[in-house]
Amino acid sequence: MELRIEGFEDNGPIPERFAFGVPDTKNHMRLGDNRNPAMQWSGLPEGTRSLLILCVDPDVPSEADDVNQEGKTVSKDLPRVPFYHWVMVDIDPSLGQIAEGSCSDSVIPRGKRRPDGPNGTRQGLNDFTGFLAGDPDMEGQYFGYDGPCPPWNDEIPHRYRFRLIATSLARVPVEGDFRGPDVEAAIKGHVLGEASITGRYTLNPKVKL
Repeated sequence: MELRIEGFEDNGPIPERFAFGVPDTKNHMRLGDNRNPAMQWSGLPEGTRSLLILCVDPDVPSEADDVNQEGKTVSKDLPRVPFYHWVMVDIDPSLGQIAEGSCSDSVIPRGKRRPDGPNGTRQGLNDFTGFLAGDPDMEGQYFGYDGPCPPWNDEIPHRYRFRLIATSLARVPVEGDFRGPDVEAAIKGHVLGEASITGRYTLNPKVKL
């Protein structure tokens, strides 16, 4: 099972066009193009009935006290937790690809309620839903893809793992406003194979990728 992403290699830097936030010399960060990357797959396991995509950043600070605070940094020694950037299920394996920008092509304040995607797919909530709760201009339900936006004062680069998972399920048994952990629990015992590519990204000019 093989996955290819146009624009970056495994463990390589993620281009800014795929990011929710991009560097800004005056304000540290501004909103980016937020385009989903193009993905192609081949060599699927026999019996694959549907695919799903999860994009997870495992490097999100477990405490937010110092996040994006002038004169402070987010320590590299701080424990980290996962953050889901994309949850899409029920992808037809025969498609062979997802085009760049076909599921996300900008930052939508308050979130994309009905994000684009291939016919028959369903997109879950990503973790910007919780992260932006309480922001009067941005809070809302964020469905589908929203790209990298790590703290601009983090001492480490963040990794973004794009996972393509082949299942024996015609339809993943999740309903309503489902999230990444819901999908992972629902597909246990039904995974036939997986391929992944990890990209790296930072908003801190002092951090090397």
